Amino acid sequence: MTGFDWLQASQKQWDERALFWSERSKNMWDNGSRKKIIPFINQHLNAGDHVLDIGCGDGYGTHKLHQAGYKVTGMDISSNMIAFAQERWNENGLLFKQGAVESLSQSPTKFQAIMAINVLEWTEIPADAIKQIKNHLETDGLFFAGILGPTAGPRANGYSRLYGEKTIANSMMPWEFLQLAQELGFTYNDGFGVYKKGVNDNHLEGLPLELKQALSFMWVFCLKKGGE
Repeated sequence: MTGFDWLQASQKQWDERALFWSERSKNMWDNGSRKKIIPFINQHLNAGDHVLDIGCGDGYGTHKLHQAGYKVTGMDISSNMIAFAQERWNENGLLFKQGAVESLSQSPTKFQAIMAINVLEWTEIPADAIKQIKNHLETDGLFFAGILGPTAGPRANGYSRLYGEKTIANSMMPWEFLQLAQELGFTYNDGFGVYKKGVNDNHLEGLPLELKQALSFMWVFCLKKGGE
């Protein structure tokens, strides 16, 4: 395939998945793999902090952040996702805009915190995306990232890369993400694992961080921006 445009292909694929995603997001945030993320964030932020939710989808997680007392901006590469979000969550102090993490360079706004759950695995150059995120955090700002772990299984929209085709998937393991983020000026502040049924505390007891991540469906990071 020649002339592959990552951003164009990514927007097209997420536009096509918008309805599928929207039908499942509420349950995911309330009862599923993302249910502990907002309580985790609440342990680290102050009411009124300005949070950017990158890859906000239909905005349900953004809405929950707003309910928790933050000023929130939701952003997604998919115009269809943003249309769902704007239709459903018309609240004061809650803003949605269409755009990719790569487009952050066009905005002068800085945030106390940025959340990106299962986003960086679908950026063309994750290192560049992390640099953009760092540049748009206040001094000592926090970056909450969710990275899918090994037990999440293969990413279907990346399978065709095995045939040499270009895809929008750029899968990485949680420990790879952590190393990359540290090399780019973040420090590990806190985190937790999300696990499938069958993995319990007895399996995790005494394991180092990388092995806990190796059993995870997703690892949620709280990273702190380092000095300039």
